[in-house]
Amino acid sequence: MFSIYPDDLTSEPTRRLLALHLAGMHANSPPGHVFALDLSGLQTPDVTVWSVREGDDVIGIGALKELGDGGAEVKSMRTHPDHLRRGVAALLLDHIVREATARGLTRLSLETGSGPAFEPALALYRKRGFVNGEAFADYTASAFNQFLHLALRA
Repeated sequence: MFSIYPDDLTSEPTRRLLALHLAGMHANSPPGHVFALDLSGLQTPDVTVWSVREGDDVIGIGALKELGDGGAEVKSMRTHPDHLRRGVAALLLDHIVREATARGLTRLSLETGSGPAFEPALALYRKRGFVNGEAFADYTASAFNQFLHLALRA
C-alpha cells in the first residue's frame, strides 16, 4: 500500500531519489536544457514536495511550485526505477492536481523534454488531461522542450 507524505527533503532515501532524478534529466537532455530543481530549489517557500512511500521506502517524489496569478508548475516527478509501472506516478500526479485545486489554483503547467526517455511521463500527463501549449514563466521554447498545461476547476 502506498502513502503520500509532505517531504522536507531531509531523509537520505528522498535525497537519493532526487539525485537519481537529476542524473536522469542530465543523461537524457542536451546541455543547457535541464530545468529540474536541485535540493535548494525545492526547499523554497513557493514549493511543496511530496514523497510516495511503501512502508519505509521512498518510491516516488513530486513537487508543486506556485507561480502566482493562479498558476503552478509540476516539478521533480520521479518514480524509483524498482517501482515503475505500479501506479506511483499516477497516484502522485492525482494528489498534486487535487492539492492545486484545493489551493484555488486555476492552471497547472509543466516543462519536459522530448524523446523516448520522456514518453512514459508524457503519456501519463496527457491521460490526465494536460495538453501541449506555450512556454510559461521564465522558460524559452526550443526544439527539445515542450510545455503542457491543465486547466483546473475551482
